[in-house]
Amino acid sequence: MPSIGVVGGGIGGLTAALACLHAGLDDITVYEQVTEPEALGAGIQLSPNATRVLIALGLRGALAQAVFQPEGVHLRTWRTGYLVASRPLGAISEARYGAPYWHVHRGDLHALLLDAARARGIRIETGCRCVSAGEDERGPYVELESGTARHDVIVGADGIRSMVRSTVFQSGAPRFTGHVAWRGMVPAAKLPAGFVLPAATVWLGPGRHFVHYYVRGGELINFVGVVETDRWTEESWSRPGDPAALARDFAGWNPVVTRLIEAADEVFEWALYDHEPLPSWSRGGITLLGDACHPMLPYLAQGAAMAIEDAWVLSRMLERWEDLPAEGLAEYERYRRPRTARVQRESRRQGQEFHLPEGWPALRRNFVLALGSRLLPEIAMGQYDWLHGYDCVRGFD
Repeated sequence: MPSIGVVGGGIGGLTAALACLHAGLDDITVYEQVTEPEALGAGIQLSPNATRVLIALGLRGALAQAVFQPEGVHLRTWRTGYLVASRPLGAISEARYGAPYWHVHRGDLHALLLDAARARGIRIETGCRCVSAGEDERGPYVELESGTARHDVIVGADGIRSMVRSTVFQSGAPRFTGHVAWRGMVPAAKLPAGFVLPAATVWLGPGRHFVHYYVRGGELINFVGVVETDRWTEESWSRPGDPAALARDFAGWNPVVTRLIEAADEVFEWALYDHEPLPSWSRGGITLLGDACHPMLPYLAQGAAMAIEDAWVLSRMLERWEDLPAEGLAEYERYRRPRTARVQRESRRQGQEFHLPEGWPALRRNFVLALGSRLLPEIAMGQYDWLHGYDCVRGFD
């Protein structure tokens, strides 16, 4: 049975550890650079392709206490709020895909995964910063500031600035995409009842868009606003932003958007980065997972979902190739690369559609979306079957 070292104790790394344990691989250590995990104030959309994995790991009961199940997705114009198109979620989506669509606070999901990992006996080593990784005649290793750790398999789940990626695969630095995102949280009690509908709402505007949805059982409203700009900022989940600058970026937008911005006690700003695709993300007994190997723009809300899918597929390939883990890692990459590449492409395309300029480009987009939503709802819903209907759990059991 291979010994597994997971570098990075975020959502992807912890899910990978839990999935490997679920597959019967019980020699697992997670190395996390921070001493105390932060409950970062950001929301995550968990579509059925991700929630079915979390449910298979026995986490449905715990998650049910923390999530919000939206009734649908609404696309609206930035100024008037005209409902361009909508798509049902809630019970309709769950019936179609066999798993729920949930919104969750990132901090709540991370805490739940961390508690589950610890309760199930997975070793979590905090305060362990990775400085490099590699493989020599003795096998794979990860070099930590505190010393060298050796395992049969090393999984780099250490994010877009992955040290495993940069040292093993000689990847360059992340590149700025020209998009800057704002995020914030607003207590629902600060707004009039019903002011924000129980749906994931996307406001479409020229060169920018704004998204909001409930988390934590409806207690909080998470919002994200993305702006195309040459303003270069650091890539960080915790860089405080200037509320006045956020208000200027969305000045003149619908009152729902501006009221949410006004109601936020604090906001954060971060630049969106990505990487050139790697020719390979597995080498010998070392592999990558999530943003470390396929960072993507957030326009399909699939960043966390892809890491969760990766985790399940990786665990099943290591289970199949228990005696030859390097072969299992190669199969994991072969299986995951086409899907993650498609999601990356579609995320970029969706962002371009969200940000079309006023006039004919936006009118044409709105007409097509409205036609599908109102007259061809089954076809419109079916456009997401490839994404939300993907079932890696059934595919490997």
